[in-house]
Amino acid sequence: MKKYFGVLRGCPLFNQISDEDLLRMLTCLGARVESFDKKYTIIAEGNPARYIGIMLSGSAQIVQMDYYGNRSIVAGIERAEMFCESFACAGLREIPVAVIANEPCEVMLIDCNHIVHTCSNSCGFHQQLIFNLMKDLATKNIAFHQKLEITSKRTTREKLMAYLMFQARKAGSNSFEIPFDRQELADYLEVERSGLSAEISKLRKEGVLESSKRHFELM
Repeated sequence: MKKYFGVLRGCPLFNQISDEDLLRMLTCLGARVESFDKKYTIIAEGNPARYIGIMLSGSAQIVQMDYYGNRSIVAGIERAEMFCESFACAGLREIPVAVIANEPCEVMLIDCNHIVHTCSNSCGFHQQLIFNLMKDLATKNIAFHQKLEITSKRTTREKLMAYLMFQARKAGSNSFEIPFDRQELADYLEVERSGLSAEISKLRKEGVLESSKRHFELM
């Protein structure tokens, strides 16, 4: 497990926890590491909401399919980020989303019950661990509302511009990269790809933005 310490130090779950405590903690929590190929389903929709995942290498997406098979990207997962913690902490019987690998990746899985319930050893780091988990849940809740604010816009153009302005603020620059290709961006904004491509083309002609693949610049 020590080879993953560099990544785990960047995970919000282990904030302010020393390396010495971290090694004991991972043993206490029964953490395990699994590898997944590109496009592999890391966690399937309908699985019991039991495990919290941490992306050790690679990346993935949280996706949701509606009754008609339309895909919506809920969020992306990058290195050192957690996923499915909200569902596990809520104690849902079934997870309403799927987690799909974007590329070959390694994932650490931890049973949520081992985090929220203090073990018989009364480990001193448990209080910090629970505090970190609650803080992460609050941060993810804010991110969810930001996405809701974007997707609640009425037109494809309004959704796109709201998203791009958010990314520009996040990057601190009018020139930035987004984590999605065109189809993924359409899935995230919950619009048709053809309509999205048409709006990007119109905005380029109007001099509102420049774009090349994942790179955008607001003029």
